[in-house]
Amino acid sequence: MPLWLGQQPLVLASKSDIRGKILAAAGLRFGIRPAQIDERAVEADAKVSDALAAARLLARAKAMAVAAQMPGHVVLGADQTLAHGSARLTKPASREEASSQLRILRGRTHELHSGLAVVRDGEVLFELVDTARLTMRDFSDRFLDDYLDMTGDVALTSVGAYQLEGIGIHLFDRVDGDYFTILGLPLLPLLKFFRDSNMVDG
Repeated sequence: MPLWLGQQPLVLASKSDIRGKILAAAGLRFGIRPAQIDERAVEADAKVSDALAAARLLARAKAMAVAAQMPGHVVLGADQTLAHGSARLTKPASREEASSQLRILRGRTHELHSGLAVVRDGEVLFELVDTARLTMRDFSDRFLDDYLDMTGDVALTSVGAYQLEGIGIHLFDRVDGDYFTILGLPLLPLLKFFRDSNMVDG
């Protein structure tokens, strides 16, 4: 018997490969329809600058945007933001920007805020933000250059210029928080919601 009990597959409003892999590994039946929103404009309209609030806002905005195009479907939106003290980092646009971000983060602790929202027909059924704290080791400039050589453009696909599930793990001394939260999708509370709502067999 399939785990997903919904009449229609879950819809993931994200183009993130890792979020899709997480849902697939959990045995959920889903489709992918990335949200087409201007994230910076959404934040500006809502006057949001706090990283945690931004993760919540953007996850909801993505889910709402896709749900408006897919009546009756359960849509999952997700977003992740990175806070370093009072500063906030976004995905680097170039190798130089990735290098700059990693120089800022090395030897220090930063926070990842992973937000999700489940929406159907304009109604928010469930949402949350979970936070993890990660401490980078004080790696050398040589290692930094080698790391960016090894990762190439992949470093530009994630906030902070790293993927913990790959060679990015070599950047860190300590990780405090849920592994799925760090990957960008707080899976355990999401699955509990689905079970409690009879969307997943449990």
